[in-house]
Amino acid sequence: MGIIIHEETGVFHLCNDKISYIIKKMPDGHMGQLYYGSRVRDREDFPHLLELAHRDMAPCVFPGDTTFSLEHLKQEYPAFGTGDMRYPAYEISRENGSRITSFCYRGFRVIPGKPALPGLPAVYVEEDREAVTLEIRLEDPVICGELTLLYTIFEELPVIIRSARFQNGGEIPWKLERAMSVSLDLPDCKYEMLDLAGASLRERYVDFHRLHPGVQSIHSMRGHSSHQFNPFLALKRENADEHSGEVIGVSLVYSGNFLAQAEVDTMGTVRVMAGIHPEGFCWPLQKGEEFQTPEAVLVYSDEGLNGMSQVYHRLYRKRLARGYWRDRERPILVNNWEATYMKFNEESIYAIAKKAKELGIELFVLDDGWFGKRDDDTSSLGDWTPDLDKLPGGIEGIARSVTELGMQFGLWFEPEMVSPKSDLYEAHPDWILGNDDRENCLGRHQYVLDFSKDEVVDYIGDRMEEILKTSPITYIKWDMNRSISDLFSVGKGKEYQGTVYHRQILGIYRLYDRLTKTFPQVLFESCASGGGRFDPGILYYAPQGWLSDDTDGMERVKIQYGTSYVYPVSSMGNHVSAVPNHQTFRKVPLATRAACACFGAFGYELDLGLLTEEEQKEVKEQVRFVKKHRKFLHTGTFYRLRSPFEENEAAWMVVSPDRNEALLAVFRFRQPVNRGYDRLKLAGLSPDREYEISDRDYRCFGDELMNVGLILSDRASGVLKAEAVQGDDTARLIWVRAVG
Repeated sequence: MGIIIHEETGVFHLCNDKISYIIKKMPDGHMGQLYYGSRVRDREDFPHLLELAHRDMAPCVFPGDTTFSLEHLKQEYPAFGTGDMRYPAYEISRENGSRITSFCYRGFRVIPGKPALPGLPAVYVEEDREAVTLEIRLEDPVICGELTLLYTIFEELPVIIRSARFQNGGEIPWKLERAMSVSLDLPDCKYEMLDLAGASLRERYVDFHRLHPGVQSIHSMRGHSSHQFNPFLALKRENADEHSGEVIGVSLVYSGNFLAQAEVDTMGTVRVMAGIHPEGFCWPLQKGEEFQTPEAVLVYSDEGLNGMSQVYHRLYRKRLARGYWRDRERPILVNNWEATYMKFNEESIYAIAKKAKELGIELFVLDDGWFGKRDDDTSSLGDWTPDLDKLPGGIEGIARSVTELGMQFGLWFEPEMVSPKSDLYEAHPDWILGNDDRENCLGRHQYVLDFSKDEVVDYIGDRMEEILKTSPITYIKWDMNRSISDLFSVGKGKEYQGTVYHRQILGIYRLYDRLTKTFPQVLFESCASGGGRFDPGILYYAPQGWLSDDTDGMERVKIQYGTSYVYPVSSMGNHVSAVPNHQTFRKVPLATRAACACFGAFGYELDLGLLTEEEQKEVKEQVRFVKKHRKFLHTGTFYRLRSPFEENEAAWMVVSPDRNEALLAVFRFRQPVNRGYDRLKLAGLSPDREYEISDRDYRCFGDELMNVGLILSDRASGVLKAEAVQGDDTARLIWVRAVG
């Protein structure tokens, strides 16, 4: 593993046992992309991979040489204004109005391990031997600018991590108006693009489409990564599926506005980019100042989409999430939101906690409505003082009452927002994002606090610390319930305004960093009106996130399935909620709701006191099941087997690292009539080991289960120990365990 450098030919070969990533200094000093894919043998030079050809009307770098045109060469970090007519990776404007730049190679540095990115979330290493980092330094002498391209390759994973850093070394300021984290030029466009699209209550639905000439993109300009698109895309070969074929994944470690796109040119090549969205972005750089882009994580798989996902799962679970809770079993919780909403008092809260304790639940979470005069969503955000009418003993009192039951206590915050009806807004109307000379939009009866201002972040941090220091709180649900609509920072100058979107996210990261360091044993769960900011950037600070405000058990099958393309099971906050469901009004069986929710950070969100005696027994058994198996579910290898976006059934499974056992989940949406025969091929088992199957009397070797499949036919005589559950919205959990 490592970085092989051939200085005479200008070739840099990043490689391990699985992949090669080869780049080269081109004759004009720019960096060219030669190859990214399965490992290839190293050589001194790969001149034949720098494809030179005469193209009519192409602008050429060297007089008399009509073959060297940046319009048609594959590059590492393409510029604007040097003959390349495709979208650039960056754009700089000078005081004279020029946008032409030309950063050329000046040197390199190899760093053991992986340096941190100041102020930004990033993948990390615990030992330098895990990875190695290459920095390639380029300069533009006309603007006295320095551009550093950063590459990290891991020893054991098919991962390349990329970012870029700009520095102004001259006396004359210039402005960075576009700065992608990654640009990747591929030699052909025979791919399908996968993205995770949706909306509030149906986040991260799976979308495939073939690449076509032009630009196909996903983005957010909402001030957060959004419900609409996740900051991820993948390109898969047309014959690739979940288990085989070539796939390239691109995941952006960032929580703000982003752009990810694939551009197919007229010569059939494709340029993939991801980074901060350039709309509304303009970052001035004075002498000595620098700008670091967020990082993008590239994953190459020749084992299909599951192979790609499993790499992201392993990396993000162990080298992005961090801290006390990274490797610990997460407590089973009950949240009072769908039980009481904001209509509660100390007695009703204590009653839910007491019943939860009886059922074996470990953590009680008090949701919205505990502060200010918060009886509905029109007031009090920003006033983080307990409502003593509801809670006479304050947060400290109810928290101690709950902990005396032998449970942990958690609390909800929405620190980034303020209500117009609040003491905070009355005192500091200039602390919101928006104009001070016109009406600003309200969303959910609230404004967005201006976290680009340090004093605002510090004030909110102080208020949260006061609560956390005085009460036995072990869990925080951090919510965010509206997008940025009115982008303006009151009291700041013209040039500052182009930095606000990014500074807002940096402020959020700074507050997360402060609180997680001050309270390292508090479990933070991110939430953004459900899944509106479920991204790698937030995962760095909060090891689990609330997937969606849609708590319907069968809707969650789709959401969890889509989320699994990038994010590990351990990151998914899942609850068994009330029925009829508060979003879909469906009555999904309790067993189905739990079967789906157990593949994640498990909990309940309902009034446990309203359950029948039989339902309470079922909940006790569910709690025992999750306590026994949660470590296995969070750390095993996850396989998608059948897509809910394509069929009436969905299936996935988790396999232990030693392949001794696996838990298979099969979900059915609608009951078929006179259903035909059906077999489901499993994955990840040892082909030469024999397995017993929990719902049937016969045994099978792993090769049969993976190549022939498991019979799922409802009425196959002599196959099942008992007849399969019939009806809509059903789930089957099937254990597959090695014999001997």
